[in-house]
Amino acid sequence: MSESSAPSATVLLRRGEVHSPADPFATAMVVERGQVAWVGSEGAADAFADGVDEVIDLDGALVTPAFTDAHVHTTSTGLALTGLDLSGAPSLQAALDLVREFAAARPGDRVLLGHGWDASRWPDGRPPTRAELDEATGGRPLYLSRIDVHSAVVTTALLDLVPGGAGHADGPLTADAHHAARATAFGAVTPAQRTEAQRAALAHAASLGIGTVHECAGPEISSEEDLTGLLRLASEEAGPRVVGYWAEAAEQGVDRARELGAIGAAGDLFVDGALGSHTAFLHQPYADAGHTGTAYLDAADVAAHVVACSEAGLQAGFHAIGDAAVTAVVEGVRAAADKIGLARVRAARHRVEHAEMLTPETVAAFAELGLTASVQPAFDALWGGEDGMYAQRLGAERARTLNPFAALLRAGVPLAFGSDSPVTPLDPWGTVRAAAFHRTPEHRVSVRAAFTAHTRGGWRAIGRDDAGVLVPGAPADYAVWRADELVVQAPDDRVARWSTDPRSGTPGLPDLSPGRELPVCLRTVVGGRTVFVRPGE
Repeated sequence: MSESSAPSATVLLRRGEVHSPADPFATAMVVERGQVAWVGSEGAADAFADGVDEVIDLDGALVTPAFTDAHVHTTSTGLALTGLDLSGAPSLQAALDLVREFAAARPGDRVLLGHGWDASRWPDGRPPTRAELDEATGGRPLYLSRIDVHSAVVTTALLDLVPGGAGHADGPLTADAHHAARATAFGAVTPAQRTEAQRAALAHAASLGIGTVHECAGPEISSEEDLTGLLRLASEEAGPRVVGYWAEAAEQGVDRARELGAIGAAGDLFVDGALGSHTAFLHQPYADAGHTGTAYLDAADVAAHVVACSEAGLQAGFHAIGDAAVTAVVEGVRAAADKIGLARVRAARHRVEHAEMLTPETVAAFAELGLTASVQPAFDALWGGEDGMYAQRLGAERARTLNPFAALLRAGVPLAFGSDSPVTPLDPWGTVRAAAFHRTPEHRVSVRAAFTAHTRGGWRAIGRDDAGVLVPGAPADYAVWRADELVVQAPDDRVARWSTDPRSGTPGLPDLSPGRELPVCLRTVVGGRTVFVRPGE
């Protein structure tokens, strides 16, 4: 397949499988002026062949809407791709060896940056000490974020750079001490390094069939310069769309979000932290710690922010993982609805990021208040199960209640899927598989529902109901895939029961059963412009 022309060109794709509700048997599609103009059968495509600028022979490939990753930290993702990645380290000693090798290979870096350690998966069961890191780096500044990005281990030299000092505690830094250390570490990244990282992350996303990313920026997670630079890069260069969120509270957050070009004062506006770092806010203490975590905002703070955003016509949104944090969000949004009216709150489509520890009552409240659940199925794949990190932190009984995707869908709560990259990798088909084969069977959803949450759901989460689906008039954001046999899952089937009967009238999707190869992206197109073509295609 050749590189397609500019967005203004008219392109006919034919001899493939087009995933479209407009025609469940479609094998061809016409794109014109950056929009889908027609989908239909191979025979009908002949009528367009002479009037288009380009014909692409799909040779049996699958065409789907491009994925939307609804929660990304783009610069951090790029830095992880180009820097030190500890997510695959099998032990503490292996992690220290990687740190030592990285330091030796990067003699010119002002601060060494790394990500992805997870002591809960190591035989040693503990993170590296400051003394071990000082030795491995030769005394250089080093910042290593835990896989959930809510705590970090650092060297003495990094602590010495933190304005006002961050103390010299030996264990992982959390809360304000972590935020100060992270700001210092990322402040050492030059504008050129930052742009290089952003470009690498967006190129990687495009290679995976991701057409849109929701950048979750904020003063405690990145910087104003980081967000504006990313939005500028995305507008100037061909690549995935970038939708920006700025996580700062109340009136100040509303004003800053508008100034920076964000569509909402949302994203990682922290109500709490993360389970792995013992900072998610719980009603009952952790099973492996004698406390209930950390609360950053209460219900009154949430209410004030939702009122300010709703009155300004912006989305509000919150990071909430623990059950006490989710309760605070629900109580705060309900208080805002009591003040300015439920219809006004629902119309704004406010978001909750992660929303892992839900109860039937909070699920019902999400539906009542019109809250979108922006969730990450890969979290369950990585940390769920009887022996996973969730069970370590909460005990098996509480752990089994986490990430109840099926209950959210049954209640009518809109779902938008993402990765929280670099917490878990950009991996859209892996994300769909993780939701369809959740470690807790009663939380599983159909492949079709999961696919919708990772395509159309991301668009709906930003207030667009006309995109994320290949129908005439929709944006021409699509991906072309080399995939195994397509299967159709009837709406009332359980995940494990597949039907290949074409009479169902439902577009097929790849078989994502565990052990099957995931589809390979051959081409990604955003607004009619090709942003990725796999070499040799």
